Amino acid sequence: MPAEKSCPYKLSVLDVSPVVSGSSSAEALHNTLDLARLADRLGFTRYWLAEHHNTPLIASSAPEIMIGHVADVTSHIRVGSGGIMLPNHTPLKVAETFRVLEALHPGRVDLGVGRAPGTDSLTALVLRRSRQALSVEDFPARLADLLAFLDRGFPEDHPLQQIRAMPDDVPTPEVWLLGSSDFSAILGAQMGLRFAFAHHIQPEPAIAALRLYHQQFQPSEYLSEPQALVAVSVVCAETDERARELALPLELVLLRFRTGRMGRFPTLEEARNYPYTPGERQLIESNRGRSFVGSPETVRAQLTELAEAGGVREIMITTMTHEHADRRRSYELLAEGFSLSRTPV
Repeated sequence: MPAEKSCPYKLSVLDVSPVVSGSSSAEALHNTLDLARLADRLGFTRYWLAEHHNTPLIASSAPEIMIGHVADVTSHIRVGSGGIMLPNHTPLKVAETFRVLEALHPGRVDLGVGRAPGTDSLTALVLRRSRQALSVEDFPARLADLLAFLDRGFPEDHPLQQIRAMPDDVPTPEVWLLGSSDFSAILGAQMGLRFAFAHHIQPEPAIAALRLYHQQFQPSEYLSEPQALVAVSVVCAETDERARELALPLELVLLRFRTGRMGRFPTLEEARNYPYTPGERQLIESNRGRSFVGSPETVRAQLTELAEAGGVREIMITTMTHEHADRRRSYELLAEGFSLSRTPV
């Protein structure tokens, strides 16, 4: 028999633990554990958990907790944050948390860091406890402090030099900078960090930002060559028609997000029966570029084109459907479409 052809791309998972209509947050979090087991068996590379606050749609408010639980129920897949919103936390505490995770799950922990609040401005104010802290202008300095705590990298004359992020006898987890703009691409390149671009949030600048990151990358103690991935929204089913049908609730979610009316993830029936105005239908049409919807053949072609244009070999996929079985099936079809190995290395 001929040898099975290996896949030129890595596939990974970004999970926000969506809370669907008629269900509970507890069930959403248990669905995350179930999906992580599946992704581990299918050969996905990473499983990242998001940080969002004050929305009934998303149960993933504490990725640092879920990372440990996901790592406990999987064996091969890397597990991390997609991401920790650094302005919401102190760099020392983030360093300590991920050192503990690395100690418990050596060689499998990713620390993805972002600068967005992951919520509305009022909730961000409550999280950060001062209006001055709402600014992200000090993000590069916060990121530098985080890296210094992780690597004991403060100069000898620095006032924080004697502070250690405990436990201090474990390796540093992989650090990724998350972003959806040129700012993060340039910062990641200048600091020599791994970079993940959120196409599902801002699709338009994705290719330019990824190319900019590769062009401006400067080797560092963390990385000798650029390493990037692109995060995308996908709904995959056996046929294009079925995938478009399963994506109807997601279109309603994106519409509600644009108009500030967030709620639980709607059913297919709710999405079909929603009384869309002409203006809302225009918004839905304008949002369609944020998601890849179709059969495995259709989606693979679209994702391959994006990855080639952006110069990446890893695609991180977030999928939201009302039925958990449909979400599982979407990832199964993608694994088949990209010929992933069922025995992850």
